[in-house]
Amino acid sequence: MHKLLTFHNEKLLRQALTHRSYVNENPGEGEHNERLEFLGDAILNFLSGEYLYRCHPEKGEDELTRRRSALVEEKQLAKFAIEVGLDFRMRLGKGTIRDGGFQNPNLLSSTFEAVIGAYYLDNNRDVEPLRAIVEPLFDSASEHIVEIRSNVDSKNRFQEWVQAQGNTNPPKYATEQIGGPSHAPEFRAKVLVEGEEYGEGKGRNKKEAEKAAAEDALAKLKKRGLLD
Repeated sequence: MHKLLTFHNEKLLRQALTHRSYVNENPGEGEHNERLEFLGDAILNFLSGEYLYRCHPEKGEDELTRRRSALVEEKQLAKFAIEVGLDFRMRLGKGTIRDGGFQNPNLLSSTFEAVIGAYYLDNNRDVEPLRAIVEPLFDSASEHIVEIRSNVDSKNRFQEWVQAQGNTNPPKYATEQIGGPSHAPEFRAKVLVEGEEYGEGKGRNKKEAEKAAAEDALAKLKKRGLLD
């Protein structure tokens, strides 16, 4: 068993592995993992940022930001989840399993984030034990893939364009769930600059919807001849 799945408090690990769909079908099973997912997302952003800052002293803020986005994006986190053995340990509702939940990148990445958050709590809120676990995972990510993904990150590209226009305020994203069942929701996002809408997109989660909105904004800028 991977060290990331070795807990002092087994209840904490069980919660981290428990998706909302499982709780919906088994009301007595306690809390699902969404709060832990929130915590894990914040921790991964910090650890990946610190890791890249240390490993790439020659790179500037924009490049480091793009690389961090590539390192903690959904597909990459889903690969990490499989690498540590989370794919068939997730506690999912029967409907979610029928829909291929064990192979769903969104569920895998979300569960990975939840386990990261839980592991942090299980180790008395000490980030060092986590650092020793996640950095080998970061090392395992293909440098070539990370570089390619970092160069095409749509949200960062749009933010760079906004800054290049002399606007110091970053784009803002208004995101809402517009439909879908609990195990496969659909979200819509709008990206705004100083209150003006530049793009709109949809996705299976907030990150995907915001990325689609940024891509829509970039496409519109190219059509207007404002972006190469």
